[in-house]
Amino acid sequence: MSEDIGVTRFREYLRVNTEQPKPDYVACRDFLFKYADELGIQRRAVETAPGTFFVIMTIPGSRPELPAIMLYSHTDVVPTFREFWTHDPYSAFKDEQGNIFARGAQDMKCVGVQYMEALRNWFAKGVKQWTRTIHIVWGPDEEIGHINGMKGFAVTEEFKKLNIDFALDEGIATEDDVYKIFYAERIPWWVKVTLPGNPGHGSKFIEQTAVEKLHKLIASVDEFRNEQKALLAGNPELTVGDVTTSNVTIINGGVQVNVVPEKFEAYIDIRVTPLQDLDVVRARVDQWAKEAGEGVTYEFMQFSNFKLISPSTREDPFWAAIDDGLKQEGCKYKKEIFIGATDSRFVRAQGIRAIGFSPIINTPSLLHDHNEFLNEKTFLRGVQIYETLINNLANVN
Repeated sequence: MSEDIGVTRFREYLRVNTEQPKPDYVACRDFLFKYADELGIQRRAVETAPGTFFVIMTIPGSRPELPAIMLYSHTDVVPTFREFWTHDPYSAFKDEQGNIFARGAQDMKCVGVQYMEALRNWFAKGVKQWTRTIHIVWGPDEEIGHINGMKGFAVTEEFKKLNIDFALDEGIATEDDVYKIFYAERIPWWVKVTLPGNPGHGSKFIEQTAVEKLHKLIASVDEFRNEQKALLAGNPELTVGDVTTSNVTIINGGVQVNVVPEKFEAYIDIRVTPLQDLDVVRARVDQWAKEAGEGVTYEFMQFSNFKLISPSTREDPFWAAIDDGLKQEGCKYKKEIFIGATDSRFVRAQGIRAIGFSPIINTPSLLHDHNEFLNEKTFLRGVQIYETLINNLANVN
């Protein structure tokens, strides 16, 4: 039995190694150009750094004066530890059950190919144009949040010329039969705290040490973390995206076992829900530094005070198009706030509606994990769903 052409293209794309920190974006660009040519779609590349590319494919709409829609996916993937994989992560091995094992199978090379195969299916039906222009955009460096990716590209004139009104981006797999639709995402605040203290010999009782201040800081972070955890546990209607998480992730300091260090540096990963007052959370961080002790300072390595929320009621025509499409396809879904950070945050910051959705159900969520896989039937079902969604979105008047 021959393999579906979409599954074949998916496996070919998975074999293009775009693993950070040294993704092969040249090979990726060449693969995508060939893919666009196969389907007869206009394509071009924008080089944002030497050897780093956005690939933009365009299907002009019948009403080009209307703002366009963007079908977005990122091309890079996270590192692999091959000794923990059952199969080579870039072989796109398919087992007897149709499970395709590869880095990027879920995050998120599947989505980009599903867009393309949905369009292929429409072309085969004789539909080659929609009301709105469609841009299929493939972006680099999402996994590292780099300026050469959407972070920098979204503020360029090149991006603004695309005249985008609505964007689809990635979601996440679910283990049950309910799809997740993300209308917002939490705001990443990465904090570096510097805690100076009195140094000295490790045999003494030294006051006001850096480690004492570190203990107080960790206790404060844990107190806030436990408050938010209790809030989540106490309300079954809430999801993780509805609360704020905070975790101390890196601690640096010390030079020798018998020397009390003169400084510690602690790094905190805070993911702030847009449902909270950002000024209140910022004041809490101020409080952590103040209560830790004299001389303690902090700086943000990553910060935004922009609430990353897109409309998710039927009053918005694009949301209505998604809602209608999922009902047409008989899909159960739940709308949520995404717990991590995607390139949608940079798109939304430009005033563009963005919704995150990966049509993957009844599948363990394995993004960034060993043995990431997607079943070919799930992949093909996603193509069908995107056929309906793309048609609805691109025909919004």
